[in-house]
Amino acid sequence: MQARVRLFASYREQAGGDRFDVALPDPAVVSDAVAALLAAAPALPRAFTPHLIAVNEEFANLDYPLHDGDEVALYPPVSGGVDARVVSERLNAAEVTDAVRRPSNGAVVTFEGTTRDSTNGRRVVRLEYETHARMAEKVLRHVLEETAARFGLSDAAARHRIGRVDVGETSLVVAVAAPHRLEAFLAVQYAVDRIKHVVPVWKKERFEDGEVWIGAACDPESHARHTAHAPYAAFLADREAATPAAVG
Repeated sequence: MQARVRLFASYREQAGGDRFDVALPDPAVVSDAVAALLAAAPALPRAFTPHLIAVNEEFANLDYPLHDGDEVALYPPVSGGVDARVVSERLNAAEVTDAVRRPSNGAVVTFEGTTRDSTNGRRVVRLEYETHARMAEKVLRHVLEETAARFGLSDAAARHRIGRVDVGETSLVVAVAAPHRLEAFLAVQYAVDRIKHVVPVWKKERFEDGEVWIGAACDPESHARHTAHAPYAAFLADREAATPAAVG
């Protein structure tokens, strides 16, 4: 079967291309794709082990099973750093923003997600967020690392609050920094979309007349359609098209 391996940032530069089409045995797992990549890209170090892996935009590991036509994305560590935390106390947006400020960054963009007072005409009393904190924090960090690699950022930070969040209070803060404003604006939107779709946090909306649980993630097909038509899609396509592709 066939799979496409995508490389970003320093991995792309080391390999001399950002896309490698590889032939794999059936069945195959991600480690088979990495072995095929090393054969197709001899410039990569023989001990190459990817820092972060995604298969069809779902975070994965070396034992993750592959199917014909899958896309395997490999992301390197961020040179500056990411700061991802899941907390129960009130969020301080200024603190998150300050975490990404650097003299080399000309643009800092911060998003705050707050509890609104109504949903579909029903009065909201409060929100309640629940998660497995260690797992959610790991996936949150993965989202920031992926965002940094795809948009060429060096710094990103996020805080997700769990527990009770009253109307007007903040449940999510995401801050990114970049040399220029365009990638900063688009990167923060991309990060928020990914957080909403893949980080395992569940939300209960409490209304004056009832309550409802809202799951953390949508199905992969809906997520793919959303990201394919989002404002950052053209920017990422242009950025990736400017990079030479290699076919194994």
